[in-house]
Amino acid sequence: MKKPLVKVDVVEASSKKSKNNSRRKFIKMSGLGIAGTSFLLYGCSEEEFDPGNPQSPSNPDPMEPTDPGDEVFDLGSGDVGILNYAYALEQLEAAFYTQVRAGGYYAGAPQEEKDLMDDLYNHEVIHRDFFKAAITAAAGEENTLPDLEFDVSSIDFDSRDSVLATAMALEDTGVGAYNGAGDRIADATYLTLAGKIVSVEARHASAIRSLINPDSADFAGDDIVNPENGLDVAYDPSEVFDIAGGFIVTEFTADNLPEPMTGA
Repeated sequence: MKKPLVKVDVVEASSKKSKNNSRRKFIKMSGLGIAGTSFLLYGCSEEEFDPGNPQSPSNPDPMEPTDPGDEVFDLGSGDVGILNYAYALEQLEAAFYTQVRAGGYYAGAPQEEKDLMDDLYNHEVIHRDFFKAAITAAAGEENTLPDLEFDVSSIDFDSRDSVLATAMALEDTGVGAYNGAGDRIADATYLTLAGKIVSVEARHASAIRSLINPDSADFAGDDIVNPENGLDVAYDPSEVFDIAGGFIVTEFTADNLPEPMTGA
């Protein structure tokens, strides 16, 4: 299946301007995220993930654009293409939680909610950096998706409702993205890692949903878990790009991603 050109914008978050259109489009499917696993914590020190220093030397500012040159990058084919696909989503989530921790909601949030946002930020940065290292080792820097630029100005980072609604959309979509890509991965090692990450991503999604509606069944609501078969949502990459595209400024293509191997 030929995938569409993706164009995403990530600039500074604005407090209350023009958040409705992109946010409404993004949240409508409520489900995208990529999470963390202790397996991926190798090489990470407390200094690298200091909650008080989201732009420490080992974690460069994800809002800082890079110069990708004139040629539009394609995610590639086979497992490398799927890894680049996951890497793009991890970059988005890391950028989002970086902005969350710089916003007014986080500054005034209860400590329990701050702790959760710190955990989610740390996990997403770990995942982002892991994918970059894994792809570079497997295919070289020239085949590794460059640092992306995002536009999160549609999100009100001073508003708890705006932050949590977007976090839920990101995390739910991340789970669906991993579920939808799992049967396209050929290498058993990568498939195992993806399974570990998606299990943590689902925990992220449940935690956010519980913050939004405490003491309810929304942590595993019927909108994301099919009540007839007990299975979580799964999204095709084209669906994920439709949801997340409003945030990505950097152009790249996804023309050669592998088809599902199960024929489903």
